[in-house]
Amino acid sequence: MDWQLLGVSFITIFLAELGDKSQVAAIALGGSSKFPQSVFFGTAGALVLASLLGVLAGEGVAQLLPAHLLKAIAALGFAIIALRLLFAKEDEEEDASPEAETPTIALSDPD
Repeated sequence: MDWQLLGVSFITIFLAELGDKSQVAAIALGGSSKFPQSVFFGTAGALVLASLLGVLAGEGVAQLLPAHLLKAIAALGFAIIALRLLFAKEDEEEDASPEAETPTIALSDPD
């Protein structure tokens, strides 16, 4: 077993999962449940299954495509996500402009 790869994988996923919607859902379920152990095992099992599917999919794709091409595709994907996040705020500001608002209709008679 490659212990360094295990450690890097653990740290990467642990940090990526902190504060995401899965953790918020687990907090909500755990806080409203009489059996928090069941919530723990259910959420842990779901994360393990999702990770297994990701690893199997990655292994399958790695058998079809060379490693340098996979790295290039991943880098391109992250760059596209970064650009969308960078320019999303500008799009939101344009959408919030007064011209973008829908007119309201008065329901009462002004007479």
